[in-house]
Amino acid sequence: HPYKQLSTVRLESRLLCSALSTSTDSMASDNDNDVKEHLIECYRQRLRQLIKVDQVLDHIHFIEPGQKEQIRQKARTDGDSAATDQLISAVIAKPHVDGWFTAFVDALINGGCEFAAEYMKVIPPEPEVEAEHDQRVKLIQLLSPSLMDMKTEDVRVECFSRGLLTLEDKNIVHLTTCIHRNMGGARELLRYIVRGRRGWFSEFLEILRKTEHLHLYELTGGSPDSDKKGDSHDSSTHPAQGMSLVKYLFVSEALLCFTVLGAAAGGSEKAEIVLRDYQMDVARPALEGKNIIVCLPTGSGKTRVAVYITKKHLDCRRAEGSSGKVVVLVNKVPLVEQHYSAEFLPFLKPAYKVERVSGDCQLKISFTEIVKKNDVIICTAQILENFLERSNKGEDEGVELSALTLIVIDECHHTQKGEVYNHIMMRYLMQKHKNKRLKKEQKEPMLLPQILGLTASPGVGGATKMVKVEDHILRICANLDASRIMTRDLGEFQREPRKNNLPVEDRKEDPFGDVIKNIMNSIQTHAELSPTSDFGSQNYEQWVVQKERIAATEENQKVRICSEHLRQYNEGLNLSHTIRMQDAFSFLNKYHEEEIQKKTTPDDEHVIEKTVTEIFLSNLFGEKKEELQQLASKPEYENDSLSQLRCQILREFSSRKEARGIIFTKTRRSAIALSQWIQEDPKCADVGVKAAYVIGGGDQSVVKPMTNTEQRDVLNKFRNGEVNVLIATTVAEEGLDIPACNFVIRYGLVTNEIAMIQAKGRGRAEDSSYTLVDVKNSGVAEKECVNEYRITLMNKAITKIGALNQAEYDKRISEIQIQAIVEDRLRTRKKEQKRMQQQKGEVKFSCRGCSKHICTGDDIQIIEGMHRVNVTPEFSELFIPKENSPNEQSEDKYYIACKKCGQRWGSMMLYRGIDCPSIHVKNFVVSFNGEKKSKCTKWSELPIKFPNFDYNEHANRIVESYDDES
Repeated sequence: HPYKQLSTVRLESRLLCSALSTSTDSMASDNDNDVKEHLIECYRQRLRQLIKVDQVLDHIHFIEPGQKEQIRQKARTDGDSAATDQLISAVIAKPHVDGWFTAFVDALINGGCEFAAEYMKVIPPEPEVEAEHDQRVKLIQLLSPSLMDMKTEDVRVECFSRGLLTLEDKNIVHLTTCIHRNMGGARELLRYIVRGRRGWFSEFLEILRKTEHLHLYELTGGSPDSDKKGDSHDSSTHPAQGMSLVKYLFVSEALLCFTVLGAAAGGSEKAEIVLRDYQMDVARPALEGKNIIVCLPTGSGKTRVAVYITKKHLDCRRAEGSSGKVVVLVNKVPLVEQHYSAEFLPFLKPAYKVERVSGDCQLKISFTEIVKKNDVIICTAQILENFLERSNKGEDEGVELSALTLIVIDECHHTQKGEVYNHIMMRYLMQKHKNKRLKKEQKEPMLLPQILGLTASPGVGGATKMVKVEDHILRICANLDASRIMTRDLGEFQREPRKNNLPVEDRKEDPFGDVIKNIMNSIQTHAELSPTSDFGSQNYEQWVVQKERIAATEENQKVRICSEHLRQYNEGLNLSHTIRMQDAFSFLNKYHEEEIQKKTTPDDEHVIEKTVTEIFLSNLFGEKKEELQQLASKPEYENDSLSQLRCQILREFSSRKEARGIIFTKTRRSAIALSQWIQEDPKCADVGVKAAYVIGGGDQSVVKPMTNTEQRDVLNKFRNGEVNVLIATTVAEEGLDIPACNFVIRYGLVTNEIAMIQAKGRGRAEDSSYTLVDVKNSGVAEKECVNEYRITLMNKAITKIGALNQAEYDKRISEIQIQAIVEDRLRTRKKEQKRMQQQKGEVKFSCRGCSKHICTGDDIQIIEGMHRVNVTPEFSELFIPKENSPNEQSEDKYYIACKKCGQRWGSMMLYRGIDCPSIHVKNFVVSFNGEKKSKCTKWSELPIKFPNFDYNEHANRIVESYDDES
């Protein structure tokens, strides 16, 4: 019998229980406690199967709140079985309080785990009883796909009335049914009853029969003839009656590898949000309807506070007989889904309608309709700003601020000049100022929403003195119209990751870098350039970019082309300090292959000019290519940064049961290369590292960006453990919530104090670590020290602001707001004047590669408000179409290039069946009213209003040309 192997444990436990039952008060001692501990350890494995952790924890008062929260978090992420291990370890940990064992047994009983409590008695359950229980649990697991069809609400009520569910179990099952529908509730119900008391199975059969689930009743072992109320069921009947023993054992083995119950329901949600003391303290003014900023460290539950305030806000308005309308604003698309799925939806539905909207969603109705039909809308800030602007222009499909009753602004430290958050809040402040005037005139003011800001760090705004830091933080408070910035000490809940600094030694030899530097020296000599900073530094890159821009406007093609090549070599040198030499070589080689490709045409019918400088640069790389390739393959010359990074990754994975971490790096290219390097490293593979990268979605880099869908897929894999090392650019610094993430590495990347706090905060798990790996020329160690000083300044400033009396605080906030309104009006007026002047002006475009005049602003039209196209016949004579390589970031199949020099100009976009040459302003030198603009890399930097593309006119022109040919 499989349970006879436990006979020794059972006999020992009975002796232990007997010893406990005969002990007197005078005998109570450390030995007595040892006996109790040993008894619990004897049945640890059985308790893992029977304990409902959340419910039991509610009735244990000798475990500290912080430790309770850790155990609950373990239950949410890894399930009850794993969390029970932590619970038992906490229960038996020394020193013990008086009565701890009795309290534990009482908690088991009161928490609905009576069968588990029986193991703590003098006579624990017999082997036959255990076998019967386990077989019936397996039968329920086997039949669970059919049991999912039960009428969960009816069965829930009966299970509660018969004592199979506690009141808390009943409420949780009800909430799960509301959120995850009938099937989710059924899973949760089954998970609870199999962990309850002895005799549950026969009771459950009777409930199925009573609630008219006759097919399920018979399927689960009930007699088809038992249709009378009160029929008894033989509890000793084998649960697999009618099933062959071989088949039953086969199914049982299979079920050991297949868990239907528990995590399948996605974990249970609580009907009520319970805040910790510090969370309630910071929320209190908002619950009174005041505008506030909640400033708490990452991982401390700011979003949960926002959900609580949102719920109370909606509840209060509903109780008053009016409806509430809450908009939750985020600054990154992945955070929309995260806040929706993990926070707002579970706690607010079914009482309130919750929806999410981002530029990546595929909703079939307009944003205006979504706002009307839902109570809570989670969206990216730009969407709300767009529809507020529509309303301002008097368009039908707009949203007014007065339609909202609460705005939650996540990462609200971005509410500063130029940020979309600030545009929204400036509308708010303007209306607030206007309302004061309306009140004086005894007119009805416009209702404004309550504002709730969330941040882990308002930062210092670049300030180095306390008074300036205070001004910076007060300005953010003023921009958000906050009556207070609320912060609290987390006390026992404070989590601070272990910090490691890994200094990096310079290479003793760097022949690969020396070859690149020699090439750069030759180019500088050829172009007669004299830099003022070292190769590989950021200052050198800034210098060479400035040289390229000046040369382009001066039509000095020799210096322009050399400057562009110097920039690429400088990047290659940096890559060799950050990632592998072979990655740096591949980057340089690809660049030169593209330069050669620019000078060729598909059919060779057109010859593209090559200048003396272009021939010189091509030959220079060609002469050194083989040497660079050979040096890149020699591991003894690799940089020490990679070695340190590998060692740290191996340390994390060898010292943790389950490691999961994020490596932050500076560029998209380094993120991709590091991911590939880790995937190819055999040592990383040996310890189970599964790496992937996540990078930004903007198009300002030459590296192909990630779509929002691609980002979301990678982040989901990281959440569920398919990926356990995420290599990321700063796109993942803010808001990413992965509870199991237990290490963060900043690899040669330090920006400001806000990013430092955010990056540290990605390590959410207990015993997290934060490691800084230095990289040559990055200066990360020095920047980190500066950031720590800034954080100290920031915290002191927040404390000083908190100590201001309300009158003084309000006075300073009012002064800042008035100043902001005046500045905004002046800025708007200047922008309008400039726009009017520019509309009257003349703009010309010249090729950046050869300075040839290409077109004027009169030749350009705009498609869908974003694509600038030139469809004139004259323009078509000046370019050649070329096919994009598969790795290009463009979705268009072809790009267009200058016939004379091969300079890329833009892309050939297909619009409603017509090829339209779309030009990119960064590839041209722009002249406005005869003055060349040295910097014009985006169309937004040239606010000329181009006419809309006339599709019909162009289509007719094409048809006419076809007619002429025929």
